[in-house]
Amino acid sequence: MSRVAKNPIALPAGVEVMLVANEVSVKGPLGTMKQMLSNDVVVQHEGEELLCKASNESAKADAMSGTIRALIANMVQGVTKGFERKLTLVGVGYRAQAVGDTLNLTLGFSHPVVYKVPVGVTVSTPTQTEVVLKSTNKQQVGQVAAEIRAFREPEPYKGKGVRYAEEVVKLKETKKK
Repeated sequence: MSRVAKNPIALPAGVEVMLVANEVSVKGPLGTMKQMLSNDVVVQHEGEELLCKASNESAKADAMSGTIRALIANMVQGVTKGFERKLTLVGVGYRAQAVGDTLNLTLGFSHPVVYKVPVGVTVSTPTQTEVVLKSTNKQQVGQVAAEIRAFREPEPYKGKGVRYAEEVVKLKETKKK
């Protein structure tokens, strides 16, 4: 059995879980999320915990039990605390400005980059060089952060570009004569 699936998912106060056929829905203070289940996984609600078990002895069922357990645990955390990802803009003249559901970026191109943030993700810019993304969906926050970073990834000589706040860019030494 998957080592991840062996751990039960603790349900904090204020979180409701509905198990219907092949679907799990989690409702909490920040919203509701749903996840389709594989036929290889059985989810059991026992008291204040959820257990994910493989329905048969196949390797696929074993792998899916750990995957489904991780997805449901992320849903529980998403509807209680939410997820946040911070980006930093490094470079002279690099700026970000959040206007409604769009993010205007000045990244050294001849034109400004306008990124439309998808529904479910909120964007804020505490300073001109910081972007904060928040959502209840961990995958969606990570995808949006990766798309914004892809506009201008950090280059290896000066480190200019869009990077994650916790990212460390290893700089190369310049060419010598």
